[in-house]
Amino acid sequence: MSAPGTGPLVVLPDVLEQARVFFEDRGVIGCEGTALIAGVPGEPADRLVVPDQRATPVPRASVTVTPRGDLDLLVALSDEQRYFARIHSHPGLAFHSPTDDANPVLTHEGAVSIVVPFFGLGLRTGLAACAVYVLTGGRWTELPPGPERDAVVAVR
Repeated sequence: MSAPGTGPLVVLPDVLEQARVFFEDRGVIGCEGTALIAGVPGEPADRLVVPDQRATPVPRASVTVTPRGDLDLLVALSDEQRYFARIHSHPGLAFHSPTDDANPVLTHEGAVSIVVPFFGLGLRTGLAACAVYVLTGGRWTELPPGPERDAVVAVR
């Protein structure tokens, strides 16, 4: 992703397809999933990193990255790569829950949070059905579909 205000985070379609398959696989057993999107700054985000995680199925659906998963995230990237976005699934509609706000995973200015509805099924139409948030001034701001969102995150 380029510096804030100079261009969108471009995510390769294959990254979203990998996320969709992972979330749908978790969803068939009633569980959410979480992952991070990474790449080299200034280039399209081309990596989906799925850490070790423990999920609680519906009706109390939740997902937690394990201590091993924290290590997975620490060693997954090369020196040039960075994490740009968190992507995770919800069992129903896509929104940032209080838990999402309290556990942001990424805390840098301009970080992106993508919430995928219906255990990943929402990714079948790209980001259109997903909720997309950007971290600005320490707060998550939702970006509705349209030009403002496209200026922050795009799929190409």
